Amino acid sequence: MIKVIVSGASGHMGHFVTDIVSGYEDMKVVAGIDINASCGGDFPVFTSLDKCDVKADVVIDFSNPKVVPDLLKYCEDTGTAIVLCTTGLSEEVLKQAEETSKKVPLLKSANMSLGVNLLMEILKPVSKALSDAGFDIEIVERHHNRKLDAPSGTALALADSINEALNNEYEYTYDRSKRSEKRRPKEIGISSVRGGSIVGEHEVIFAGSDEVVEFKHTAYSRALFAKGAVEAARFLSTAHPGYYTMRDVVADKLPK
Repeated sequence: MIKVIVSGASGHMGHFVTDIVSGYEDMKVVAGIDINASCGGDFPVFTSLDKCDVKADVVIDFSNPKVVPDLLKYCEDTGTAIVLCTTGLSEEVLKQAEETSKKVPLLKSANMSLGVNLLMEILKPVSKALSDAGFDIEIVERHHNRKLDAPSGTALALADSINEALNNEYEYTYDRSKRSEKRRPKEIGISSVRGGSIVGEHEVIFAGSDEVVEFKHTAYSRALFAKGAVEAARFLSTAHPGYYTMRDVVADKLPK
């Protein structure tokens, strides 16, 4: 039985994680950490880490950047693996995470979606084959009208994955409105759409002569990130100390 502590148990993502874990026979949430101690159901919820006396195999964290330093120390002191999903971490905390990973298994990724990370790996051989055949590469990402950054981190991660397979020879183009010239061969165009309540869509387009190949990932709910975190927790439960990403999780799911 893989025993899980959920950090940020009362938040939306915390509830998603709890619901998903409940569907597995070999996993169980044994405790939660949250300032709101009344959010627990079948497990105790502690308002702070120093009050938690429940042992677990892995912590899944969807909390607050202020909590993470103490959480990393807790995992290091107790030998507990951690899936670190909280965003907006400072460089100092990221360095602390790297140090923690030397003693316990730690996983952190820009995107926790299994589908997106599988897509990143699938795109590598495809990009090499189609770029050699003269196909142009474009990425279009769509998100809701409240999203502040553009392009999305996931779009950039997809571009980086493609570029990695192409020996990092391609440059990224975000805006062609001020250019009066034809498309350069070795560029990856990245376009952003913002509107409505779109959770997240990422489309990779390979445009060749007389044919187009497209790959698309659509997120319908933030629950998919919780699903990825739970799969990551399962992976870490048997992993050695080290710094992992979702690429390590999906590697076992790809054909050999």
